[in-house]
Amino acid sequence: MNKYKLYGGYYTRSRLTEMVFIEGGIDYDFEDINIVNKEHLSPEYLEISPTGKVPTMITPEGTVVYETPGINLYLCERHQLTHLVPSPNDPDRARFLSGYFYVAGELEPALKRFFYPYRYVRDPSDIEWMRQKSLQDSIDCFSVINTLLQAETPYFLGDRYSLIDMCITYWATHIDSDELLEEFPALLQCISLVKKRPCLQQRLIALHNMHIEYKTLNIKH
Repeated sequence: MNKYKLYGGYYTRSRLTEMVFIEGGIDYDFEDINIVNKEHLSPEYLEISPTGKVPTMITPEGTVVYETPGINLYLCERHQLTHLVPSPNDPDRARFLSGYFYVAGELEPALKRFFYPYRYVRDPSDIEWMRQKSLQDSIDCFSVINTLLQAETPYFLGDRYSLIDMCITYWATHIDSDELLEEFPALLQCISLVKKRPCLQQRLIALHNMHIEYKTLNIKH
């Protein structure tokens, strides 16, 4: 069986997909796409993924898969990683899907607007307003997640760690100040537990450092 091929980059969400590969013990090849140098917009990459977004994954059979939440869910379900994603008949499945798509559909877009406010305004004078508004939207999402965690603790599915907790931790790592999340104790408890997972510790430390470095580059893409 051929390996998966993941097209990723240093400042992209491919880091989250790599965590899924690691958690699942799945072998893969990695090809770096340098978004600083606009490689994601090159004709060669656009031929693979017309969206021009990173990451993109090619399955062993040659199928192209894009959108990070879809890639991660695909990997977990194909490889029956039930420690990350409950199976269809599992009672936890409904809560998992609700939480997973809340993170993907609400939290992630809000943070995307925060990171790239210039994409969502016509007048450059509105960039800072968009940034602050998006940050507040993100905090509001974390507040909802905290409330949901309080009902189950310590993880989103109670005592059961899942892909949702990994995603929550990944995105929380991008928040500039811990003080912004200190009013959410259930959220912080969940994040703390995920950061202690031996297979993810170094990845999450590198992710935090990468985010700090990224802010200094002022990349527009």
